[in-house]
Amino acid sequence: MSARPEAIRERLLATFSPLDCQVLDESAQHAGHAGAASGGGHYRVRLISAVFEGKNRLIRHRLVYDCLADMMQQDIHALAIEALAPSEINK
Repeated sequence: MSARPEAIRERLLATFSPLDCQVLDESAQHAGHAGAASGGGHYRVRLISAVFEGKNRLIRHRLVYDCLADMMQQDIHALAIEALAPSEINK
């Protein structure tokens, strides 16, 4: 894993203590995209954490964006988020 995805993963692990944390770098699929010119990457994250229990999708996404806020300014151009509570895994 390259430096950026690993940095994203480390922050998510420290903040959410997730049961599962996946970070996929999809930047290559967006080569030539205007936003990619700024140097920010495209990432997809999947988190399963008790922190999300009882919270709606909007709040979960805000929590993830808050965790990565300073990286959103330069390192991350686009972020797709799947944030689940443990109780939702088998549904």
